Amino acid sequence: MEVELFSSQFFVALFSIIVLDLVLAGDNAVVIAMASNRLPAHLRKRAIYVGTAGAIVVRLIMTFFAVQLLSVPYLQALGGLVLLPIAVKLLRPAHGEEHIEAAETFAGAVKTIIIADAAMGIDNVIAIAGASHGDFLLVVLGLLISVPIVVSGSQIIGKLMEKYPVLVVLGAAILGWTGGSMIVHDRTVGVMILTALPQAAYLLPAILAGAVCGIGAWTRRRG
Repeated sequence: MEVELFSSQFFVALFSIIVLDLVLAGDNAVVIAMASNRLPAHLRKRAIYVGTAGAIVVRLIMTFFAVQLLSVPYLQALGGLVLLPIAVKLLRPAHGEEHIEAAETFAGAVKTIIIADAAMGIDNVIAIAGASHGDFLLVVLGLLISVPIVVSGSQIIGKLMEKYPVLVVLGAAILGWTGGSMIVHDRTVGVMILTALPQAAYLLPAILAGAVCGIGAWTRRRG
């Protein structure tokens, strides 16, 4: 489903992608910082920039293939279901940090950033592919806007999310909405759902967004 360029739907989808990129990039920002931690100061910034550039290229390739795969019957619905536990997990309290071995060479740091980002970015790829509605231009624009923010201000983003938890809730709600939207736009499952209940095009995403926030809040209180 291509989105008309510069329409209101285009900007809503772009906003969703940027928020998802920022909210889901917390772990990736930690990876970038830890991987280059042992390098001399003059090499550290260069390793971060080169590694991030490589990670963006890999992420774009992964997202491009994910966008293509989502046109296969049932896969888009499956991708939507996969996003729901990811969204709930986003609202759970953090228990420790991911351990990333710091590299001692420029090439080692760049390689670690690219490989770790690719391994940890699968949830991002599925979410962004779904939120883009199959429009790869939205994916590219979203990454071009959000990645420099993540690289230059990862610590600021982390502090903002701690100070304003509503940002994380907003990201989780968008993930839940995206998951529901992916299900109702699946070429097979979506047709069956919309034939039975046309209003499900908006009802299901809204219900899943609310359910994600409710379950996430409940698990957060228990944690």
